[in-house]
Amino acid sequence: MGLDLYKLNHLIAVAEEGSFTRAAARLHLSQQALSTSVRTLEREVGVALFERSATGVTVLPAGRALIADARLLHGLADSAVQRARRIGRSEPERLRVGHTPAVTGDEVTALLRKHQTDPELIIDVNQRYPDELVTQLLGGRLDLGLGRALTLAHGLVGTTLIRQRLNVAVAEGHRLAGREDLRLSDLDGEEITVWGHPGRSGYTDLLVNLCRDAGFEPRVRRNPIQGTPPVTAVLDTEGVAFVTAPPGPAAGGAVRVIELRPAVHVPLQALWPQHSTSDARQAFLSSAQGF
Repeated sequence: MGLDLYKLNHLIAVAEEGSFTRAAARLHLSQQALSTSVRTLEREVGVALFERSATGVTVLPAGRALIADARLLHGLADSAVQRARRIGRSEPERLRVGHTPAVTGDEVTALLRKHQTDPELIIDVNQRYPDELVTQLLGGRLDLGLGRALTLAHGLVGTTLIRQRLNVAVAEGHRLAGREDLRLSDLDGEEITVWGHPGRSGYTDLLVNLCRDAGFEPRVRRNPIQGTPPVTAVLDTEGVAFVTAPPGPAAGGAVRVIELRPAVHVPLQALWPQHSTSDARQAFLSSAQGF
């Protein structure tokens, strides 16, 4: 039996809306037509996917599993159509890259330029928050994702491209700004700016665990201004921030980046959809890691 992508789309809409009524409105279908479509899908699969009640619907475990794979199928189908269309129209290949705020635009640009094997390749680079990055990779809207300490979602594969040295940024007027280097333990008692909530961000958790390994429980504060370069997080504050920028002045001299000793390194990861095809992505990965 072949799965119908339209029925799978109906399944996803009902799960996301939590209601057949709202999902039908979103899909511009009658509620009866939507209900019939989902019940037909349940008969084809052979198990119940939703538990229906007067207050709405609850997705059952089988439904959650099918929805996860359905999103992959939709993404693969969209990618396949775009690839065939590009080849048929003799259009140049395009590599769509997303990166989380933990990886700066400068780092992404340097990495892509170093490993770009086709000078005619068109590269689109956009910043995405981790959840959005995963959604767009699975949905076929991105070919490659770059981040730090990301958890692999179902349907994605990944590798660590490089490990970069971690340093500490402080405002020029901070009491530590005159130091040539710092130990992690020197940050005990400092307010450390992070970009994600502890327990909900793999990279934040990695940084917190580094501090714990150094013997102290860090005081963390989530940066209220998201999406800006990490070195700017300490501007006009008494806090510190972990960055991968090199030691020295930054942000026009308003920030000082101080070297951590002994050296601490953090990963820069690449993620991509497991079963999708991208010659440009494969060429980049082969150049960057030799596989």
